[in-house]
Amino acid sequence: MPASPKASDTTGGPGTRSARHGRTITPYLFIAPALAVYAAFMLYPLARSVHLSLFEWDGLSLATFVGVGNYTDILADERLRAAFGHALAFIFFYALLPCGIGLVLAAVLTRAKVRALPLFRVLVFLPQVIAMVVVSVAWKQIYAPDGLLNSGLRSIGLDALTRSWLGDYAFALPAVGLVGSWVSTGLVTVLLLAGMAKIPTELFEAARLDGAGAIREFFAVIVPAVRAEVTVALTLTIVASLKTFDLIYMTTSGGPGSSTTVPSYEVYRRAFETGQVGSAAAIGVTLTVIIFLITLAVNRISERGA
Repeated sequence: MPASPKASDTTGGPGTRSARHGRTITPYLFIAPALAVYAAFMLYPLARSVHLSLFEWDGLSLATFVGVGNYTDILADERLRAAFGHALAFIFFYALLPCGIGLVLAAVLTRAKVRALPLFRVLVFLPQVIAMVVVSVAWKQIYAPDGLLNSGLRSIGLDALTRSWLGDYAFALPAVGLVGSWVSTGLVTVLLLAGMAKIPTELFEAARLDGAGAIREFFAVIVPAVRAEVTVALTLTIVASLKTFDLIYMTTSGGPGSSTTVPSYEVYRRAFETGQVGSAAAIGVTLTVIIFLITLAVNRISERGA
């Protein structure tokens, strides 16, 4: 007669429970160091910013509790409302325009079988590896009254179009935004090239057999196949557009007037120039919430369309 199994094997004794507990806690032990670093450098500063946003404080004297007063000031202050409006406008220049250009450019390069494609990828991605301060200084020289852009316009007889691009109330924001487009297009194009390289050639052959032309092939085959890459590109570029600071600081400092100011620049100006630390913290927290909501919406829309 075979021996009966041990009680610990059939009833989940101490040994079994200990092993199960070890398997449960082990994954958390692996992520604990990374979580500790993340909490120290991300979660704590964020919580501290939320706390500071509830006070009126100049960074030196005693703080005064004002509750949500700093947040209501964001709605009441015309300069701050304009700053958030400019940040939303930058989404077009940093995200939507580069994604449109990148989709077309990547599709042409993929279907045309460009021989020097690796070299092109390096060249188009180059703005991403150049410090934004360097990019800003270079474009500031291009946009100068005697810069390359105005010189080019004069050389072809379009003197009437020359202007101080970064000093013009109507053109300063688009001029700065186009610099962001130039920087973001390379990243978007490289991401989409990688996604299009994974599309099976059978899909293109089937589309041709159905009589699809280049435009129909683009919308029926390429665009659906790179939806995930487009989502990643939109997420990265939208975050970049909303938190842009160095480009504004180096080119216009929010001017002329407040025509190019953005929330991140207002955070710097209020915290370090005007001594409004609580207001700066409230702007930063509000910007963080907006970034989170927009990126969440982009990812939700992408998931529903998949």
